[in-house]
Amino acid sequence: MSNQLELAQQQIDPKPDILAYLSMPVAVFLLSLAAIFIKLSEKEIGSNATIFNRFWIGAVAFGLWNSIQASRYKLSADFLIQNEAYTIRDIIIFVVLAIINIGSLLSWAWSITQTSIANANLLHNLNPLFATLGGWLFLGHRFGKKFLISLVLALGGTIIIGIKDWQVSADNFIGDGVALVSAVFYAASFVLRERLRTKFKTTNILLWSCTLGSLFTLPIVIITEDRVFPSSFSGWLAVICLAILCQVVGQGLVTYNLKKFSAGFVSLFLLLEPIIAAILAWAIFSEELSLINWLAFLVICAGIYLAKSEKPFVFTPTQLSDSKAEKANVM
Repeated sequence: MSNQLELAQQQIDPKPDILAYLSMPVAVFLLSLAAIFIKLSEKEIGSNATIFNRFWIGAVAFGLWNSIQASRYKLSADFLIQNEAYTIRDIIIFVVLAIINIGSLLSWAWSITQTSIANANLLHNLNPLFATLGGWLFLGHRFGKKFLISLVLALGGTIIIGIKDWQVSADNFIGDGVALVSAVFYAASFVLRERLRTKFKTTNILLWSCTLGSLFTLPIVIITEDRVFPSSFSGWLAVICLAILCQVVGQGLVTYNLKKFSAGFVSLFLLLEPIIAAILAWAIFSEELSLINWLAFLVICAGIYLAKSEKPFVFTPTQLSDSKAEKANVM
């Protein structure tokens, strides 16, 4: 029975290759550029319009890619079967994922206006805790002690960064709550994408996500913003870079690796994003990095290194019952 369980685990959770590990830092680096592109874009358009342009440009890019692939494999049986594989449940998950992505981006942007940036950053970066919990509740992940220790280490490094500027105030209560909600939304998006990756390609998942995201965001932009599109070359360059580099390539690599790694591990790895952004600001804009920042960076890296050596086990309900029955027979 133990051999059957090990075989099932390998089928559900294959061992990542070296390219998977190398692509994650690339994804984190690209996603860390998002704040720069958003700041440049918001010189001409609002935050909601920036999100809308990020979505629709991403949808066009993924649509073109899928069209090219379809023309190459139009007569392939695998391609035809894949296009017929959508169920009502799948469509519902895609819609929920799009709504969650919008909720995460909008709640995150709003939280910064209602509380301090330090509070918002600290609470938003708690998303690995919720992603791990979601994987345990909904995807059947079972985490070992080493992974849980790595989670504590990485979150501890994040807290080290933000705690010195943490402000406890009744005025920040709403903003803090919204930032925590954005963390829950962000974690839920990882869990849903991991669920979809068991069946669909990365490009299909993100095409749905970007297309629905742009459709759902457009009415919000029309109601709340004076301008939908940028008006200058620099404005267009900012939103195009945001969409292509961050949404298409960055989120594409993250979503692709959700078939290699658990949602908890991926969200844990993305804790490097604010660290890399701070290092870029130090290198490009000469912004100061304190000893505490470097210490936090080392602690987060240690947590990620520890986490990569132990992936969560994934049991189906049948396997769990079989395992319990086996233990009962041994006893």
